Amino acid sequence: MNNKRKVEILSAGCGCCEETIELVKSIACPSCDITVLDMKESLVAERAKSLGVRSVPAVLIDGKLAGCCAGRGPEEATLRAAGLGAPL
Repeated sequence: MNNKRKVEILSAGCGCCEETIELVKSIACPSCDITVLDMKESLVAERAKSLGVRSVPAVLIDGKLAGCCAGRGPEEATLRAAGLGAPL
């Protein structure tokens, strides 16, 4: 039986990602096993996409996308409503 919580941080190496890495590390407990994954690696990016990750940084806890990280990212309808793709 595994007595560790698996915490994965999906990162692109930007400043926001680094802040998230530090935040997660600062609140983690001894039962947390933290891994930082590089979204520039194709296998990591493919897995992230399959889990519904739409922007980084994102945090997975025991293989599930944390609620704070779900549903973010650009959406076509929202961009079009803001005028993208419509000639002036």
